[in-house]
Amino acid sequence: MGIQGAAESASWQAPTAVEQGLYEAGSGENWPVFFDILAGTDLYFPMSRELMDAVPGSIPFRPFRDPKFDGLALAVFTRGMLEPPVGDHVFERSDLRSLARVWPKSVRWLAVNPGTPVEAFLPADPKRWKRHAKNPPTEPQLKTLWTGDRHGPLAHGMACGAMLLVNNGSIWNHLGWQWGGYTEEKELLRKWWGVTGRAEWLETVERLLNGEVVSPAWEFVLRVRQALVLEYGVLPEASQWRETAERVLVSRTAEVVDQTGRPPEFDLDADIELVQELIGRVLRYEARFRADGLLDGGRCVRSVMAWDFGRASCMARWGLGARYGERDETERALLRVGDASRQVYRSWAEFAVGFVLGRCLHFDSEEFGDWYTDMVTVHQILSTEPDSPWLSVPWEQSPADLTER
Repeated sequence: MGIQGAAESASWQAPTAVEQGLYEAGSGENWPVFFDILAGTDLYFPMSRELMDAVPGSIPFRPFRDPKFDGLALAVFTRGMLEPPVGDHVFERSDLRSLARVWPKSVRWLAVNPGTPVEAFLPADPKRWKRHAKNPPTEPQLKTLWTGDRHGPLAHGMACGAMLLVNNGSIWNHLGWQWGGYTEEKELLRKWWGVTGRAEWLETVERLLNGEVVSPAWEFVLRVRQALVLEYGVLPEASQWRETAERVLVSRTAEVVDQTGRPPEFDLDADIELVQELIGRVLRYEARFRADGLLDGGRCVRSVMAWDFGRASCMARWGLGARYGERDETERALLRVGDASRQVYRSWAEFAVGFVLGRCLHFDSEEFGDWYTDMVTVHQILSTEPDSPWLSVPWEQSPADLTER
């Protein structure tokens, strides 16, 4: 067994750390390391989209013959070697442990990344695969596609989704999204978003890009505080913030009554109570952010629009993986994500705390559980690791980059 064809392309650039590790281990015939890497990463089977739509949830084996090897082979690809999502060609995700359990006896070879500069044909040995799969090495949370966009407006739009993608262990700058595999991507969109087709995906992307999914109440209280900061140059006391928010609500209600001549169709007292409670929640979260190093002492969260923009960055690619959209549609959405984010925020640091606060207001309920602590970990990773887009993708994009897109 061995690496085939790598010498044919001396200038070949490994797309991710996985392919680089497999190439080095295979070239040096360090098979224990090779199988450890293979056992610790996702493997993808090429499939027919028509077939997977007809039989969702199954991965029917499709062995092939290679003239260089005697007997049938089964192809799997690592994530960096996946072709862009086009036509009827899709990929389904699995791993070495699962493959070892169901390996067909008639197949003699496992073909890893066949037809690429880093292909390897491995004799079928499910028992060995199971041993390596017992304690596989843990992949880093921050994953970068080295051959993908890493600078410029498109990279900026993708980086806006980095907190969610790094938390999930996904590649932050993978445009041709196929992370979970075709069937899994469709199921996740259905389960979490109720998206089951193209029209729903397009509508969801648009709502996220327009900041229409976050609660208007969250954004209202933050805008009231920002207005006070602009007027007085300092952060307001909690009492001033609450009193001002209440006055604004009362004033808006009076305008509605004057315009309609009828009492409002909403409960003003309930709205005031909600806003007062929200201000308290925001202040307590910000205090925790400062204690955990997410927020500098004299700063505050400007907006929670990042919660929508960050998810829009991901949604644009999730829909591509589920084949609800086309590549050019995903690219345009990502560019809009970057534009919208730069209009609201002035740095990755500001964007990050806006995203975290939106996530916590949505899910955490001041429990400071995983919905929050996971973000503290991701924030530390993105603030310090050299491959982080926060360190390699400037927040401000040059006029030349923006016009060349």
